[in-house]
Amino acid sequence: MTRPILQVALDLLELPRAVQIGSEAVRGGADWIEAGTPLIKSEGMEAVRVLASRFPDRPIVADMKIADTGALEVEMAAKAGASVVCVLADADDTVIAEAVRTATRFGVRLMADLINVPRPVERGQELESLGVHILNAHVGIDQQMIGRSSLELLATLKGTVGIPIAVAGGLNPVTAAQAVENGADIIIVGGSITHSADVEASARSVREAIDRPGPPVVVTRSREEQIRTILAEVSTPNISDAMHRQGAMSGIWSICGDVKMAGPAVTVQSFAGDWAKPVEAIDVAGKGDVLVVNNEGSTSIAPWGELATLSCIQRGISGVVIDGSVRDVDDIRRMKFPVFARAVVPNAGDPKGFGEINTGIRCAGQEVRPGDWIVGDESGVVVIPKERVYEVARRALEVRKNEERIREEIRRGSTLSKVADLVRWEMKK
Repeated sequence: MTRPILQVALDLLELPRAVQIGSEAVRGGADWIEAGTPLIKSEGMEAVRVLASRFPDRPIVADMKIADTGALEVEMAAKAGASVVCVLADADDTVIAEAVRTATRFGVRLMADLINVPRPVERGQELESLGVHILNAHVGIDQQMIGRSSLELLATLKGTVGIPIAVAGGLNPVTAAQAVENGADIIIVGGSITHSADVEASARSVREAIDRPGPPVVVTRSREEQIRTILAEVSTPNISDAMHRQGAMSGIWSICGDVKMAGPAVTVQSFAGDWAKPVEAIDVAGKGDVLVVNNEGSTSIAPWGELATLSCIQRGISGVVIDGSVRDVDDIRRMKFPVFARAVVPNAGDPKGFGEINTGIRCAGQEVRPGDWIVGDESGVVVIPKERVYEVARRALEVRKNEERIREEIRRGSTLSKVADLVRWEMKK
């Protein structure tokens, strides 16, 4: 078997950052350097020119995602220094034919991206007959967030065409090695390398994995297990960013400081100081659930205290959110149990029994339904709609990964405004 090609996708917006990250990736063993679509849209053909100049001994891939004017766009990329140019696989055959003719004229290769193609095997064979040089089994990031896998797409293509197959979409050292075992010739890795604080080491890790792939390691986990694992890694600010600044409760804080909770909501509609339904909900909730109580935001009387908290611990409940007050905080803090509330007050209410369990409520400014996921840490509490929890968790993980590289660049002497190039991207009047 020939040595697999490691292609690093520079899907950034800033060319200087792309060059630096590309340099570190090459030191880690990257073979091909890709000017990603965001970089090309941000910097134009200058991105390809600069990368070709800085990495003269590495093929440069221009991820143009050509959908029309195949000849024009291939010529642009080739003249800028690209060795491989990417076209959308679902472009019209006339576009593909023009792109192939122009690629041949300029001595570059054409890679067809199968993203969103409904019949990839059939289309892949058609593209091969049209003269395309490489197929890319690519699952886009938005599709990855809902569980689509590039390895599954690769498996459908294996043995169906005679041209090289690349694979892209959320790969890491483990999945990259699996891709090689499943017949991929070109391994395209983006965020796992480019978002790393140590790009060189991350690239080397992928390089070593694809050069010596072992037997595939199959770890089967339920969707809920995957969600809990991810939510344990990310912060509520990561989740808020992933949800476009949506879902954060207002005025709720962690009674015990540095604690974390995550789980599906068991909701409680109560009234100021009435602690009957909040306490009864403990018996309704299952292991790993989070109680979310609307107690009318009362700061003068508490429906929750130490004994209710102890009951939650015994039941394996993950945490409690009270839009209202709690008491016995000295005891609760000793337990280090995640309790989030609006205020602390010693006054207890009465168990009158008004309200309802597991109904839609409004808590600290957010609508919460039974089964919506609740995540809390020292920064606050966020609500994730149950239909989107896996997607949002995955997106939050991408936010956290991206921050790793930014944090490293700041440590090296930059500042946040410089890394983000804020002046350039400010909204213009």
